[in-house]
Amino acid sequence: MSFHDFSATTIDGRNQALSSYKGQVVLVVNTASECGFTPQYAGLEKLWQEYRNRGVVVVGFPSNDFGAQEPGSEAEIQSFCTRNFGVTFPLYSKVKTKGAGQSPIYEFLSKKDGSPQWNFHKYLVGKDGQVLAAFASSVSPDDKKLRAAIDAALA
Repeated sequence: MSFHDFSATTIDGRNQALSSYKGQVVLVVNTASECGFTPQYAGLEKLWQEYRNRGVVVVGFPSNDFGAQEPGSEAEIQSFCTRNFGVTFPLYSKVKTKGAGQSPIYEFLSKKDGSPQWNFHKYLVGKDGQVLAAFASSVSPDDKKLRAAIDAALA
């Protein structure tokens, strides 16, 4: 089983096979629009712009699991992200990241390092679709450890 075995609904309602990311390094982030970590959207967009031509994809999965901090619809989330942070990296429809009803994608991501403890938890997925590392919400997109792990995954 790998990340590439799943499909997800994009924020604009299209079904997408995650196998489209084969051979790329993927940073999967559970996002929320009303969180203290929400400004990380800007850093995630910057990371995406810096690394996308090197084979890295940042993907956001909005979630309302923590503090009900993502109450909006998909259209509202997309509008918020574009308007406030210029987000162009792929966003998907809202998912449950933990507990009963946890999405199959997050069930897979959580197996090695556990479920997210808050919004903006990050999973680094290697080119082969396996989880390489997980980073707590407090680890910002420009953190040296995160960047080093991305660089190592690309090597």
